[in-house]
Amino acid sequence: MTARILIVDDVPANVKLLEVRLLAEYLEVLTANSGTQALELCESTQVDVVLLDIMMPEMDGFEVCERLKANPRTAHIPVVMVTALDQPSDRVRGLKAGADDFLTKPVNDFQLVSRVKSLVRLKTLSDELRFRAEAAQKIGIEDLFSVMDGRLEDAGQVLLVDSRGSSQERIIKILKPVADLLAISDAQAALFEVNENNFDMVIVNGSLEDYDPLRLCSQLRSLERTRFIPMLFIADHGQESMIARALDLGVNDYVIRPVDPNELTARVLTQIRRKRYNDRLRESLQLSMELAVTDPLTGLSNRRYLDTHLKMLFDRAALRKIPLSICLVDIDHFKDVNDRYGHEAGDDVLREFSTRIRSMVRGADLACRYGGEEFIVVMPNTPLEVASKVAERLREMIEKTPFRLRSGAEISVTASIGLAAISKDYLSQEQLMRRADQALYQAKHEGRNRVVAAAA
Repeated sequence: MTARILIVDDVPANVKLLEVRLLAEYLEVLTANSGTQALELCESTQVDVVLLDIMMPEMDGFEVCERLKANPRTAHIPVVMVTALDQPSDRVRGLKAGADDFLTKPVNDFQLVSRVKSLVRLKTLSDELRFRAEAAQKIGIEDLFSVMDGRLEDAGQVLLVDSRGSSQERIIKILKPVADLLAISDAQAALFEVNENNFDMVIVNGSLEDYDPLRLCSQLRSLERTRFIPMLFIADHGQESMIARALDLGVNDYVIRPVDPNELTARVLTQIRRKRYNDRLRESLQLSMELAVTDPLTGLSNRRYLDTHLKMLFDRAALRKIPLSICLVDIDHFKDVNDRYGHEAGDDVLREFSTRIRSMVRGADLACRYGGEEFIVVMPNTPLEVASKVAERLREMIEKTPFRLRSGAEISVTASIGLAAISKDYLSQEQLMRRADQALYQAKHEGRNRVVAAAA
């Protein structure tokens, strides 16, 4: 794992000490001796993690962190506050400033490396989601930074897996102000629970009875539904090898007994906040992808989606030697509708037309707006004679039921339909589309309001 770490400290000896430790792990290191220099570097250079000293002249670490998190260009960079201060108020203030983690001087080598690498892994995931969301933003689909909404501050839903009753009670008491906890003693029951309900985080006690806690962590990471749920591991002093193994298995963070209430609270809040941010990025990405392949007026798939999906369906039908039919549908005299009733009425007709098409197709069929007043229905595993019957029913439905406009007026609409089916003579999807288009042209040439199937 390689990454670029920025060390911010006004004491050269402190900088050198951290730099040597990180270089030994083959991490790239940048340094800054002031908050202003750190902000400039983060703006101009790719930085993966910031190790930020709190006690600095002119601008302390709290202010630097607040500015980094307030800037959309740098808000995604994880910040670890490194401080000699160990007061609860400092950790709370750091959390409010947006800090992602804390290290107390003198910095333990194992904690430094493990926490930095854990944050690098998380940032890699967030960056991938963020880059895709930014790409969607550039084409006007989604505002990336709208993902930071109020839900980030809601109480978290946390599952605690701990076989000790006294430990459960203490952790529940510590986290009660910030999270709703469900405590379970049995690891197998915990796996069932986390699969059935939505949790923001799972806390695993490293001293489970009758079950290997590392195996539980591995199982949580391997399941699709729980793959992205943050995990926090509670270990005893001297269990560095177990912690290292847990981090390798995908555990996000850890605390060491005796558990400091403020540290536990801070780490839980940080993990929940980061999980919700990434969840919203995924939702944003999913929405962006859906919008990118959906026609905004009709809600059907668009030409972009058709171009990629039709090839897959055609290749699969050709490989398996199964039938596939396509149906090109064109609204007759649609220009007259726009000229006589206006473009809003034309939009009403297009929306209702797409609704009728959608009502006629099966779940396996693909209905798309091909462009303008043209639509296409792809029917996998459907021979031409069956597709002809479906097309005729669609034509009759369009002809016999008037289209009601939002103005209250009703108008009659008809459609011409061209069909083609895959055969040994059609060697590509382009040829199949061309035959369907020729059939549609023939239907229009012969007087419209009819179905014409291309010869097999």
